[in-house]
Amino acid sequence: MSGVMRSVSALVLVLLVSTSSSAQQTPELRWGGDAEGGAPFVEADPRDPARVIGFDVEVAQLLAAGLARQPRFVQVGFTSLDAAAARGDFDIGLSGIEDSPARRARLAVTIPYYEFQEILTVRTADGARYRTLSDLAGRRVATLGATLAYDLLLAAERDHHVVPVTYEDDVHPYSDLALGRVDAVLLDYVLADRGVRRNPGLMNQPTPVGVGHYVGVLAPDNAGLRDRMNEILRQAMRDGRLEAIFRRWRLWNEDQTALYAQLTSENQVPPETASTAAVTTNAWQSAIRYLPALFRAAGITVLLSALSMFLAVALGVVIATGRVYGSRPVEIALTAWVELIRGTPLLLQLFVLYFGLAAVIQLPAFVAAMLGLGINYAAYESEIYRGALQAVPRGQLEAARTLGFSNMQTLRLVRAPQAFRLALAPMTNDFVALLKDSSLVSVITVVELTKQTSIFAANIGSWVLPGAVCAAMYLALSLPLARFARRIERTWQQ
Repeated sequence: MSGVMRSVSALVLVLLVSTSSSAQQTPELRWGGDAEGGAPFVEADPRDPARVIGFDVEVAQLLAAGLARQPRFVQVGFTSLDAAAARGDFDIGLSGIEDSPARRARLAVTIPYYEFQEILTVRTADGARYRTLSDLAGRRVATLGATLAYDLLLAAERDHHVVPVTYEDDVHPYSDLALGRVDAVLLDYVLADRGVRRNPGLMNQPTPVGVGHYVGVLAPDNAGLRDRMNEILRQAMRDGRLEAIFRRWRLWNEDQTALYAQLTSENQVPPETASTAAVTTNAWQSAIRYLPALFRAAGITVLLSALSMFLAVALGVVIATGRVYGSRPVEIALTAWVELIRGTPLLLQLFVLYFGLAAVIQLPAFVAAMLGLGINYAAYESEIYRGALQAVPRGQLEAARTLGFSNMQTLRLVRAPQAFRLALAPMTNDFVALLKDSSLVSVITVVELTKQTSIFAANIGSWVLPGAVCAAMYLALSLPLARFARRIERTWQQ
């Protein structure tokens, strides 16, 4: 009995120690960022991919230390940072997030901790003729969507007929500029400087196009925590800790000296960004303003889907016929091709076609998107057609041979019409699926309906209205197609 009592006492002691240690554990500061954005903001440490490095990582550590907390990184896609902050998925978002009146209207935003300039990057050979956006009339200028640079390009599109080209990352705009796919890139100096260093044939124009600031974003009901963080940032500006961070990342310049002097003065008035002049509108007004762009994007989606499906059907018929009627080596080769396409992601195939083959052949983005979707869906279509061809009763094929039909005549007059009737329903289903999968082509700069909607949502800070409008447009595109297919099915069944 005494042994049992000793065991119970030991267990109670362990539980008490565990509870005490957990109670004394340092609270966390969860901060959100996008490691895909890369250095110098947030990136995986090449020496230890399990941890992240970057100046925003160090700013998060500075804030956590000031709050007596332990920093913990939360990976969030860049375009989702605002929505995730509003949901409370983390305490603060830090990932090169730009200050704007719209962002301040819907979130608790810190004071700026870094000032940047929007810089125009061109090929060195074009440096003399492309100095400003007005010099790029009718030319393609790359940037990231839902940024200050994107807003500036939209204004230049109206005023100077510049053609904005949006990318999902900040690396390929500069590599595509070097390849000649675009004529210039407009992004902040932090990214422009790195882009030029990676591509020796490029140069940055000395005159800035605009000025902006990096800030942290918190949920709107976290204003108290935001105010505490503002005091930590101001103190770090006074004692040089922020300056030390940016000097380590070779980003310190005199712009920061003026910014910090302004923010730590008695007035403490945050500076205006280039987008401060923008008029803040409600979601419905924004939706009306974005409708023309959404309709243009919907048109691109329809055209791309129709051409891709045509290509998929044509290739699918060839592949299926080859597998059914071809020799053994042809059947093996076509089967291997189908399995290769079906076994690899469509996203990877798009990257290979557009970026991977760029050194050999530079496909236009729309052509690469059409080929990628068409080739991918051709593999699935070929399986539908092969199954439909093999589903035709053998008795009918034997009857055709008895009548003296050749293989081609049997295929054209007997087998194909019946197979088409069997394949029609899954073909229609694939067309609707392709219509939705066309959203993936935004990764190779094609601004289709979903991409334009995501830019719309990022600019107003909500997916409710943009998502509803986008869904309504997709339904308007897909429902008539399904109805048309059902009518054809009924006609063939009669």
